[in-house]
Amino acid sequence: MKRSIRFSWISTLILALFLTGCGVTDDQTAKEKKDNTNKTEEVKAYTVTDDTGKKIKFDKIPETVVSLQPSNTEILFELGLGDKVVGVTDFDNYPEEAKDIEHVSDSVNINAEKIISLKPDAIIAYTIGDETTMKPLEDAGIPVFIIKSATNFDDVYGDIGQIADVMGVTEKGEELVKDIQTQITSVEEKIETLDKKEKTYFEISPAPEIYTTGAETFQQEILETAGIENIFADQKGWVKVSDEEIVKRNPNAIITTATYADDAVDEIKSRKGWEDINAVKNDQVYLLDENIMSRPGPRIGEAVELAAKTVYPDLFK
Repeated sequence: MKRSIRFSWISTLILALFLTGCGVTDDQTAKEKKDNTNKTEEVKAYTVTDDTGKKIKFDKIPETVVSLQPSNTEILFELGLGDKVVGVTDFDNYPEEAKDIEHVSDSVNINAEKIISLKPDAIIAYTIGDETTMKPLEDAGIPVFIIKSATNFDDVYGDIGQIADVMGVTEKGEELVKDIQTQITSVEEKIETLDKKEKTYFEISPAPEIYTTGAETFQQEILETAGIENIFADQKGWVKVSDEEIVKRNPNAIITTATYADDAVDEIKSRKGWEDINAVKNDQVYLLDENIMSRPGPRIGEAVELAAKTVYPDLFK
């Protein structure tokens, strides 16, 4: 199991006061009943197991949190907890409000002093980098909950569940996962009508160092779920490929996520030797949002839909 949690609850006694006698009005009686009914359950300390197997204890549900990975920031916002996020990385750009939150990391290096000064109740961290990186934060007494970078959809669902557990909104986490799965199912129902999958080349990094995605990657699961045939699915991981090999495999569609490049689509179309590729000849070269297509967060349903709608537009009319 990717997550486990143990809550201890102390239930408060809700007293119904039945007032009688002279001088007590119906309004007063109703008000006192309402005041007692509004008493809430008190949460005691609880633990949640992170991806290192460590049981992290929380004395209370966190009111403020630092997120050290953009995908986890997106999860927090989707859970309705954006107002609790007080620190993020330089790459947190979604939703729009995340851009205005204090930057405490470049996703590799963290500013421990700044994080400590924010006095967060919890830190949602990750496993990349030196294991001692988080020690100053742990020494400061801040609960550091570590989540491994998701490599597939199930990992994303697990991340959502863990973060929801940490933040005391378990049911919201379950609802969010169901919403994502419903969106994906809707796409799968549309592509069931396909006679065959479209041969597609997915470019992650443009020339001169061209990289694509192969099997056992997050992007491959997006393509596969969207009913798209990845021409490099016979490779594993992120693969450096040559112009000659891409031309030889002759994709009918090309997807690039090089949003940082100048006019990525025209650059691909103008490459020497690529003019005979079906995708180029038929003007089937597309630029898709890098963050949606590569970030293992709550927008994976959107990524599947975007990929399918791009390659099979007629199915979504």
